[in-house]
Parts: sequence; structure tokens; C-alpha cells
Amino acid sequence: MPREAAQLLQEALELSPEERAALADSLLESLDIEADANVDQPWRDEIERRIVSLDEGTAKLVPWEEVRARLSRRLQR
Repeated sequence: MPREAAQLLQEALELSPEERAALADSLLESLDIEADANVDQPWRDEIERRIVSLDEGTAKLVPWEEVRARLSRRLQR
């Protein structure tokens, strides 16, 4: 990483979490990456399916403590 970029990064890390999030969002937007149009609809469909499942009470929810324990075990392997 060039010196100027490293210095900018160091300054950015001194910002508040909200300011860093806004900066990260702006930087990602500046990349102007075109999304594959064929990907958007399947993701929207999946999100909608999951919302319906939550609303109907048919989704299997896992408590955060259990998820954290599972992740911790995986990371220890």
C-alpha cells in the first residue's frame, strides 16, 4: 500500500464508527461496479421467501448464543 494510502487509512481509523461506515459506503459507491442484472432478482426472491417464512412462523430461528458457540468451535479447529 502506498504511503499516502496508508496515511489515509490511519486517519480514517481515527474516525467514529458512523463516520467510517459513511466513508466506506462512499468509497464502495465510487467504484461504480455494475451488478449482474441476472443476480438481483434471485436474491430478491430469496429475501422475500425468508421474510414470508419469518412472518408465518415457519422459519427455524437459532439463538445468537448458540450461533456464537458454533462459530467459536469452528474457529478453534
